[in-house]
Amino acid sequence: MTIRTTLKKNISNISLLKKQLLNWGNKQTICLALDSNNHNEQHSSFDFLLAVNATSELKLNESKNAFEKLENYYSKTNDYIFGVLSYDLKNDIEVLNSSNFDGLQFPELYFFQATKIFIVKDNELTIQYLNSFAQEINTDYKEILATTITDFSKQKAIQLQERIAKKDYLETVRKIQQKIQQGELYEMNFCQEFYAENTTINPLYTYSKLNRVSKAPFAAYFKENSNYILGSSPERFIKKTGSKLLSQPIKGTAKRSKNKGNDTKIQEELEQDTKERSENIMIVDLVRNDMAKIALKDSVSVPELCKIYSFEQVHQMISTVTCQVKNNKNPVEVLQALFPMGSMTGAPKIAAMKLIEHYESSKRGYYSGAIGYITPTGDFDFNVIIRSLLYNSKNKYLSCSVGGAITANSLPKKEYEECLLKAKAVFEVLEGF
Repeated sequence: MTIRTTLKKNISNISLLKKQLLNWGNKQTICLALDSNNHNEQHSSFDFLLAVNATSELKLNESKNAFEKLENYYSKTNDYIFGVLSYDLKNDIEVLNSSNFDGLQFPELYFFQATKIFIVKDNELTIQYLNSFAQEINTDYKEILATTITDFSKQKAIQLQERIAKKDYLETVRKIQQKIQQGELYEMNFCQEFYAENTTINPLYTYSKLNRVSKAPFAAYFKENSNYILGSSPERFIKKTGSKLLSQPIKGTAKRSKNKGNDTKIQEELEQDTKERSENIMIVDLVRNDMAKIALKDSVSVPELCKIYSFEQVHQMISTVTCQVKNNKNPVEVLQALFPMGSMTGAPKIAAMKLIEHYESSKRGYYSGAIGYITPTGDFDFNVIIRSLLYNSKNKYLSCSVGGAITANSLPKKEYEECLLKAKAVFEVLEGF
């Protein structure tokens, strides 16, 4: 195992330190920040994490043998690795392809061994540097504490364009429903892209603003040269702690109300909504089946079914699925067995992914993939990349995709409105409301 020099610091103002760490990290070539936004949910391992600079990296521009290469890279590194799995790695798992329009041109997979790691938990900061950089800890820490938070509030408003017109979206939903009625599948997650070309944003300012609006439990800021993820995801893909796996698929969305009484009523209606519950349970069954591939016998369970969680913009219906795996199970093999997240495909999974490629108008790339980390002991935690902005500063392309579950009972107009609700925070941030 790679040996790191560790230093611990007591923190009096965590909110300020997080901003200073993020601003300092953004000056580096490679930067990944993960923020739980004080949700304090029972499965959190930390409040905030920053990993910067790459001592080594694995960057793949095609899906072929991607998981095998990631497994080799992890074994060779024998350390923490951080990175991104694009949705299109599905092509490495099944006989599938991705040939839709791709404005972002991101890698299929990117992981790196961070030179410097900062972990905030409660009132303590843990700093972990590779031994060869240990002499820089104190200098860096002083620089971080001296970092001023820049205000970029003069960024001009940006209006995203729709990749498919509303009428075409509605017609496509009807076509998907015909496939469902013909028995080809039960449910499909149909996504659409909103985008801007030849546009310039300040990624850190845009992310910071989005994070203030959304306060998502799986927020992520990722910078890899000119490629950016500005993430405000509410969804965990999969977490491994020892031999325990935990996945928390989301299916079911309702808008928040500023009126407390109305908000409570909306929450209760979502909890009792038979259509939303049916969609959620379908995906729970899918995740259970994925887990069964690598779980110990009879260990798959559902401790939470269709529970309502409330966030800044929306109420969400979330289930929790768990299982046990062998302690020596390779973490990459576990990721591969469950990838991509069932809530972003539909059921049956392979049939849904084939139709996604047929009906969607743009390549998903990092959207609906996953971002996270693997520890030296084989534990990991990955979110689902949704409610996020993807930005290529080199070609000045900005993208936000949103989607929803299409079933036989879906109303096309309502599905379209749900997409707009999910993108509401992003639109507000970009348009300067």
